Amino acid sequence: MTTAESRSAAPRGTDDHPSEPTEPAEPAAAARWPDVAAVPRTSWPVRAVAAALVRHALDGLPLRVRFADGSALGRGGPLLEVRDARAFHARLGSRGLIGFGESYMAREWEAPDLVGVLTVLAAHAAELIPAPLQRLRGLWAHRQPAAQRNTPRGSRTNVGRHYDLSNDLFALFLDETLSYSSAVFRGFPAERSLLAAAQQRKVDRLLDLAGVREGTRLLEIGTGWGELALRAAARGAHVTSLTLSQEQRRLARERVRAAGYADRVSIELRDYREAGGRYDAVVSVEMIEAVGAEFWPVYFRTIDARLAPGGRAALQTITMPHARMLAARGTHTWIQKYVFPGGLIPSTRAVEEAVRDHTALSVAARDGFGAHYAETLRLWRQRFAERAEDVAALGFDATFRRMWTFYLAYSEAGFRAGYLDVQQYLLTKEGPAR
Repeated sequence: MTTAESRSAAPRGTDDHPSEPTEPAEPAAAARWPDVAAVPRTSWPVRAVAAALVRHALDGLPLRVRFADGSALGRGGPLLEVRDARAFHARLGSRGLIGFGESYMAREWEAPDLVGVLTVLAAHAAELIPAPLQRLRGLWAHRQPAAQRNTPRGSRTNVGRHYDLSNDLFALFLDETLSYSSAVFRGFPAERSLLAAAQQRKVDRLLDLAGVREGTRLLEIGTGWGELALRAAARGAHVTSLTLSQEQRRLARERVRAAGYADRVSIELRDYREAGGRYDAVVSVEMIEAVGAEFWPVYFRTIDARLAPGGRAALQTITMPHARMLAARGTHTWIQKYVFPGGLIPSTRAVEEAVRDHTALSVAARDGFGAHYAETLRLWRQRFAERAEDVAALGFDATFRRMWTFYLAYSEAGFRAGYLDVQQYLLTKEGPAR
């Protein structure tokens, strides 16, 4: 997704019951957003089945679902307002949960409290689809495209589609550390003015877990925009950091040079599978989610191979319940289609089984702090909304902005519902202490 491609795309849908301020509609751009610009052609029976499933899924939830014809569902709670029921049911009947997200992008439904609605849905995710249909998921769920497999070539394409969008875009809603992962706060509710310090606290916890100090040879898998490498270098470590993002590498290298650490930090445009050498410590922050289940064994074997005896690896990863991960594995989701192609969030069980079955490493510690991610995402989402005009000025159209809002709210809701968590792991390797 390039900035130039995103300029002409647009939302569609009706506006029968305005519920929140929205951006003015733009002409739909079929070339950029084909599955948003056009409602899928579906038969009446498909729409009728979808409507019945919607009623079954939503009528017992603590939501208020209101349709343009005046009909309603739910037991009360945050409002989900369906403005174009025909299109809404056609998308769900044709594309399932991908269609649900696309229907929001097309303005066919609205929610004054989007996070509230999505939190209710996330909390009841296992119950939304009837059990018989869950068992037949392999027949109706969309399969992940083969092109999104995280082979060395596929990973470069997948990473580029997200992280190479624009450094300026990310800078608009992240804090000055440019950290794009969960912060660790001292208390709630979190404040925007404290986000940078909370991000540095997260980084320092990981460096402490890995035992990074003066003279440490550190391998970082997944550079981001360089904050961890900078803080490790400030401790006197010698850092090799790997990334597949051209944009991230460019800015991270600029930051390293500006800080005076060019002699201690090397940022390489390289796949983790291409890494060489031995290191006292390995750190990787929210990288495994982009690896793909097929390659989790390779990822952990790489960490094992690169870690010297007695070394320590500190990882931060988002996790989801094991049963839900198994259900999602291999299927194509809205977030894979529009935000993170090829991604899959692991469960704690999947992480620990991969470490046990494919490496000589041991899981020495694990700490979850999902509530901190919910607050991190809230701050990002609010900032993104505040900077909407600046995002538009970068060339990102209204449909992109609506998509990104849904992505941030969708992610925040997962953590608020407890459907998602985030962990810091310490992995150790036997050998003499350095």
